[in-house]
Amino acid sequence: MAISFCTSLHTKGLTPLPGPGPRQCKYTGQSVRALPIRILTVGKKRSRGAQLVVDEYIAKLKHYCSVDDVQIRSNPRNAHDLRAQVDDEDSAIMNLIRPDDWVVMLDENGQDIGSEQMAELVGDAGNTGASRLSFCIGGPYGHGQQLRERANLSIRLSTLVLNHQIALLVLMEQLYRSWTILKGQKYHH
Repeated sequence: MAISFCTSLHTKGLTPLPGPGPRQCKYTGQSVRALPIRILTVGKKRSRGAQLVVDEYIAKLKHYCSVDDVQIRSNPRNAHDLRAQVDDEDSAIMNLIRPDDWVVMLDENGQDIGSEQMAELVGDAGNTGASRLSFCIGGPYGHGQQLRERANLSIRLSTLVLNHQIALLVLMEQLYRSWTILKGQKYHH
């Protein structure tokens, strides 16, 4: 499992990439194994506008790989106890992750990556032996301990803290951009 990704995962035998910046993806124009993608998002019901954009990107991504969009509702009965709410959401996410998933946790403290590195993440994941690439977007209070320990990689989409719906839209666009980079298509430039 020689993935070249994350400084924070160096202890898991992974080699870090240089920081984000303009560079060519190592897989551009090469054949890569297209893992099915599952996106797990914790939060309230999506706005119709956000759902329309998500559906549009899922339709675009289906030309490259299958995409499963799973919404996990926050549990409002735990709203008075933030730790219980995070633990409940954590359990719900963990129940949807298989042992052979390659898990990417989106977290405000994760590693910064650029679009080419996101494309390499998608390409590298196909070489791990995993059967699916799972992206996890947490609720308003972040991710629980189980997911933090299970994740193969932790990345952030921005130095800004993003609402879960905005994070999902940015992730969808970056996944589409990643596949166009991998295929050597013009969308990225």
